[in-house]
Amino acid sequence: MRILQLHVDYIEYFPVSKEIADAETLTLNEKQRLEDTVVILMSIERGDEDSMIVDIAAEIKDYLEKIKGKSVLLYPYAHLSSNLESTDKAFNLFVKIEKELRQMFNQSDITINRAPFGWTKTLEFKVKGHPMAENSKSFHKKKDIQQTKFNNEREDLLDSCHDIEENDGGVSEALKTEKNLKSEWYILDTSGNLIKQNEFKFSKSERNLENLLNYEILKKRIVDEQPPHVKLMRKLGISDYEPASDSGNMRYYPKGRLLKSLLEQFVTRKVSEYGGLEVETPIMYDSHHPSMESYFNRFPARQYNIKSDQKDLFLRFAACFGQFLMAKDFQLSYKNLPLKLYELTRYSFRREKSGELVGLRRLRAFSMPDCHGFCRDLDQAKSEFLKRFQLSVSVVEEIGLSTRDDLEMAIRFTKDFYSENKQYIHNLVKDFGKPVLVEMWDERFFYFTLKWEFNFIDNLGKASALSTDQIDVENSERYGITFVDEYGNKKYPIILHNSPSGAIERVIFALLEKSAKLMRQGKVPYLPLWLMNTQVRIIPIGNEFMPQCNELLAVLKENSIRGDIDDRDETLSKKIREAETEWIHYVVIIGEKEVASNTVSIRERLTKKNYSENVTKLVTLIKDQVKDKPFLPINLQEYLSSRPRIAS
Repeated sequence: MRILQLHVDYIEYFPVSKEIADAETLTLNEKQRLEDTVVILMSIERGDEDSMIVDIAAEIKDYLEKIKGKSVLLYPYAHLSSNLESTDKAFNLFVKIEKELRQMFNQSDITINRAPFGWTKTLEFKVKGHPMAENSKSFHKKKDIQQTKFNNEREDLLDSCHDIEENDGGVSEALKTEKNLKSEWYILDTSGNLIKQNEFKFSKSERNLENLLNYEILKKRIVDEQPPHVKLMRKLGISDYEPASDSGNMRYYPKGRLLKSLLEQFVTRKVSEYGGLEVETPIMYDSHHPSMESYFNRFPARQYNIKSDQKDLFLRFAACFGQFLMAKDFQLSYKNLPLKLYELTRYSFRREKSGELVGLRRLRAFSMPDCHGFCRDLDQAKSEFLKRFQLSVSVVEEIGLSTRDDLEMAIRFTKDFYSENKQYIHNLVKDFGKPVLVEMWDERFFYFTLKWEFNFIDNLGKASALSTDQIDVENSERYGITFVDEYGNKKYPIILHNSPSGAIERVIFALLEKSAKLMRQGKVPYLPLWLMNTQVRIIPIGNEFMPQCNELLAVLKENSIRGDIDDRDETLSKKIREAETEWIHYVVIIGEKEVASNTVSIRERLTKKNYSENVTKLVTLIKDQVKDKPFLPINLQEYLSSRPRIAS
């Protein structure tokens, strides 16, 4: 059985005609409307039985408790599955589920409703905009008691909403086949010891590595509760859901747009310094292009499909296609290699499952820095791979994430590659500086032989990949990319796939979740100073000191420091409190004493220090912290009295 639980503002339906001969008799033949309810779209499949009813009712109860729902509409919906039970058996089970729920909520204020079975109905509803508003589940007959939790969780991941997504052609062959892959899990320590995952003794400091292992083995991607960064992204005015768009497409307020722009510029500059050549490629491609059809079988992703001028097109889910097609048209010599092409895609699109979408952690539209390196042979590829690893470490560390404290590393390879390159892989782990998770395949299924990624573990224990690189041994031949070697022979280069930071939105997610962890520990949350829209908040004691505030603001602007002035008619204490809630690092107060002494009073949020200093030293203090990071002017009005407020 498959159900899709939708928390809706309203739902309206009207029985139009009988869909089956033995459709149930209607008691009310008029349009029905329910407000603020949970709609349970339900497909009853062949073989479903009474033993599943308790689990289904418990799931619905659990969902209602999480979203604090008070009303349910059971809605028969055949379109979630192509393996439907006969109508008489399905109706019988449908009614029993209703009965179970009524008994379960008999003494509560939960209202149970049911749409008529066997009727074609008009249907209109509006799903709410919170991350748990859509939730899909699959239920199966009770199997042998020895069936493991691993199999249950993996089946849940791969099956939930599976039919919906496959029916409209959005799932690659690689993703369909991925559930059959066989792999073994290990921990590889910095001394080169490869230890089976169930034999490794995790220390307290390795709890996040253990969380990563559990997340990868169980493969449970569905989000059961809202992670804390969602509240923070709203509170800080960074981003929010856009109800008028598809799920997983976000809106970014001025602070969020500046934050994204600074990160994009920083990563792009780091790749340029490494030698990446920035290009731009289309966001859509012909699904039936020979290279594309073949690539779908090797890349595990769900894509958006569209039609235009009789062409079947898809929106890119990576920058690979454009860069590979571009490289195909280059005339390359071995002297040109390694060639490094780079694009920061705004946007890449992946049609992730609705139950997995939450905040900035997993999206359907995201900005991905993607650098492909075309290498002469495996030796050159391995050498370049290490350089890109160090590039990625540098990028995430300078952004504000620590590889030692904030990130865990996973590395994946085939048995053959490991046996032939043990010392190379051991050196990579040694460079990382702590044990890593290993997934080892008996044989290669994907296009790469080696892949690593940095993972951030959020406050719910879920892992999200950031930086990554892969050694690709297939796609140059697939796309017809060749170079001429020193003997005049045409050869296929090895391709490296590196994102030195991961998706820009996911970087913001990690920074916010890191702050949420600090709050949980009783520490001060913060975003790095170079990423703050307002780096210095200037507060006059009274309006008569506005000229001095404007003079200070001009000095800050001359020195590429973002400042603003709180000129509102509010008390000093309220202005300071609001600067604190905005996580502003430096609050500068100007009054009679400061004007007389030609200083400013400074409040440091992170150190909680209060002191007086001259403006020159304030400027030096801030510039020493932001150093050579990108700069953009403030993306809001400089006077707080002129700013619109974001409705909460």
